[in-house]
Amino acid sequence: MNRFFYMKLAYINIKKNSQTYIPYILSCIGTVMMYYIMYALSANKDLDNISGGAQLKSILFLGSFVIGFFAVIFLFYTNSFLIKRRKKEFGLFNILGMEKKHIAKIICFETLYVAFISFVAGILGGILLYKLMYLLLLKILNFEITLGFYVSTSAMFTTLVLFSIIFLLTLLNTLRQIHLAKPVELLKGGQVGEKEPKTRWLLVIIGLLCLGAGYYIAVTTESPISAINLFFVAVILVIIGTYCLFTAISIAILKALRKNKNYYYQANHFTSISGMIYRMKQNAVGLASICVLATTVLVMVSSTVSLYSGMEDVLRTRYPRNIMITSQGISNQHIENINDSVSNILDNHKVEAKNMFDYRYLSFLARQEDNTFTVDSDISYSTKNLINLNFIPLEDYNRIENKSLELNDDEIFIYSVREEYNKDTISIFDKKFKIKDKLNSFKENGWYSSLIIGTHYIVVKDMNVLKEIYQTKKEILEKNKSNPSYYLGFDLNTDEKESIAIYKNLRANLNEKYPDSFIESVASEKESFYSLYGGLFFLGIFLSILFLLATVLIIYYKQISEGYDDKIRFEIMQKVGMSHQEIKKSIGSQILTVFFMPLVVATIHIAFAFKVITKMLAILNLTNISLFVWCTIGSIAVFSLFYAIVYIVTARVYYNIVR
Repeated sequence: MNRFFYMKLAYINIKKNSQTYIPYILSCIGTVMMYYIMYALSANKDLDNISGGAQLKSILFLGSFVIGFFAVIFLFYTNSFLIKRRKKEFGLFNILGMEKKHIAKIICFETLYVAFISFVAGILGGILLYKLMYLLLLKILNFEITLGFYVSTSAMFTTLVLFSIIFLLTLLNTLRQIHLAKPVELLKGGQVGEKEPKTRWLLVIIGLLCLGAGYYIAVTTESPISAINLFFVAVILVIIGTYCLFTAISIAILKALRKNKNYYYQANHFTSISGMIYRMKQNAVGLASICVLATTVLVMVSSTVSLYSGMEDVLRTRYPRNIMITSQGISNQHIENINDSVSNILDNHKVEAKNMFDYRYLSFLARQEDNTFTVDSDISYSTKNLINLNFIPLEDYNRIENKSLELNDDEIFIYSVREEYNKDTISIFDKKFKIKDKLNSFKENGWYSSLIIGTHYIVVKDMNVLKEIYQTKKEILEKNKSNPSYYLGFDLNTDEKESIAIYKNLRANLNEKYPDSFIESVASEKESFYSLYGGLFFLGIFLSILFLLATVLIIYYKQISEGYDDKIRFEIMQKVGMSHQEIKKSIGSQILTVFFMPLVVATIHIAFAFKVITKMLAILNLTNISLFVWCTIGSIAVFSLFYAIVYIVTARVYYNIVR
């Protein structure tokens, strides 16, 4: 036998099965290309020279890890569709006298061809598109665009190693299936799953419980910290519930519809429901995967777009004023010296301060149990029920808010951020205060909005009460760093360059005189924010494209698989008297129901997850809920349009196979 026989036969097989192989090869090329680009970006040393470059590279490296992990699952899944459609072909080879070791040789050469094409086209495409993606990233980050050409050898090597392992594993899995299967099983491989599935009530109950628990967590979670801790629990529960929904609950619903005689015994309903019942077992995993991917894309796009679009809101939430100064010490002389230093530097720059406000305060972390707050030496950011307390004298509050409120010694006002306080009293170091009123707003200093824990701003009668609380805390904690402090914030009527210069002068001057001073500037931190949020936006869009690619391919293979399964069934129905128009109507009803079910369920998932996502976005300082609402609606609308286009294209492929 010609030594090139198996190589030639493998080439002929790929060409003959181009309808299934070309999409698979394109998906391999796309995945290789995307992994190379993301890894090369994360390894780009030029990013070290920009503000926030380290955290940006961490985000991009996380993205390359996600793409690599997803590639393993995605290519295994799509390869299984490919092999399923070709089992009959392998069975014929086996019956006609070809041994399984010869079939294995053909499969090895086919895998080698696919891998070679994927590596060459994927890496070349990655190298060519890398610069475009890098320029796009810099554009998103509002950084200066640099020229030049860069090829990452480390990204190339890592890509080759990773995808070589993936192709090897898919090959071994295919060889395992061929080796274990009997010739008759191979011939009937495409029809596996045609038996009517039983209603598995245990799975129905598990699915409903998981979905209910996941939705309950998402709807009832109030604390941002709890949102972080419970979000992934809710995600896992909803994913389990989704797979159970399509695997067992959908079958139970379809069988219930079949029992409804008035509904079931109609031409289009009869064929569509019976067809879906018989094939739901093999479709369930694909439909659930499409639903999970659709939900992931919608959450990712809506969140990252709203974060990037609301950048100015985020910056203003985190930095309420252009310049913010915090210094430990509340004596009149200390405050006067701070203000004099600020005035002198502003005068030197010939700049005027605007929207200035200042106040004295005491801040420390405490453990909350019901309405009691305590401190001890073991408190850290990992402490359960942790809260930040900020005490402000009434005199300062009235001045900055332009009010004339009054308090008794045992009364307070309270304003809560993230952690709502619903009690009428509050006990601090065994001293009980009555809450006279809950404040609707407070001019925060921005720093505490960056903490994942909640903050209570507590207005006390005067400085004597504040000092008493401080003294009690000092007696409890020998090593005490939370001293009463002075906060000063103001805006500048100048451009960003001048603002940064003023900030640097203030920092140098105050740090020399008062080492405990802490100075922040929105202009100096803007680039870091763009690095973080722009990086998240870039990663979100990049991964969304990858997940969309996976969604399209799963849908495409599902339609081809169903087309071949339905071809014989509809030929029989036509022979027993069903018109071509009735068959087409039945097919349309069936495809529409099955096809758009994942999109409907994904939208329901998003609706229930909306509240918990907003809590998590609040940790990233995005408090503009209306912006997130519109971004979510826009994401669903655009995705639905894209989904409909995919439906039209793949349905045409389905019809061409069936008719």
